[in-house]
Amino acid sequence: MDEVVAGNRLVWERASQKHVHEYDELLEEARGEGGLFARERELLGPVLAEGPVVVHFQSGHGLDDVALVKAGAKSVIGVDYSSVAAGAAQRRAREVGTACRYVVAEVPGVPVRDASVDLVYTGKGALIWMRDIDAWARDAARVVRPGGNLFVYESHPAVPLWTWDEDEPRIRPDRSYFAESHINDTFPGNGAQEWQWTLGQIVTAVTTAGLRLQVLEEYAEPFWRPQDDTNAAAWSGQLPNSYALLAQRPL
Repeated sequence: MDEVVAGNRLVWERASQKHVHEYDELLEEARGEGGLFARERELLGPVLAEGPVVVHFQSGHGLDDVALVKAGAKSVIGVDYSSVAAGAAQRRAREVGTACRYVVAEVPGVPVRDASVDLVYTGKGALIWMRDIDAWARDAARVVRPGGNLFVYESHPAVPLWTWDEDEPRIRPDRSYFAESHINDTFPGNGAQEWQWTLGQIVTAVTTAGLRLQVLEEYAEPFWRPQDDTNAAAWSGQLPNSYALLAQRPL
């Protein structure tokens, strides 16, 4: 693990304390429907109907994992390089009684056997931590079985450009869609270096790794909003704020 990634890991370990401080609230969410959006359920419906074994790259608080099991997954392996996040997620999974287990490890390089899972699930603030998008895509293609799938539900790559002004959307003068990286200045990654991958780079990485693109959709609604009264004009429907990608490893 290089110096930048190690520094980001420390930032994420601190940020993941939120998952501990809000443990009871997150536990209640896990006992409910969990963390999947309606469109995720629709796109993943046929996949989850087969009872897949899932690995979740960068699993965070694990609410998505509980939801995946409730929606039909046989089991979920969550991989996150935060021991705080993985530990809290494992405890919640045990309390809720779902077939989820967690591994503390870096992505790419997940400790999962080649061609051993049916679905790689990831997103919601995951790809910004990847300094090598091609290596990430190769790791996803490596662990998924022929006929299996990669699913990403993620913040749109253009989001770092949008200001949070309430009157009208604006572009931040200190950001570029084509920049290599930028420093995060909001929670939870405040101070971390994030990598700026374009949608074209992401799709190219996935297809070059040998996966066949099935679905690519862009949405105006962000997957995350601050837990305060912030209501940015950039979220009003004019601009892309999230996307979904579904790809399959050919038989």
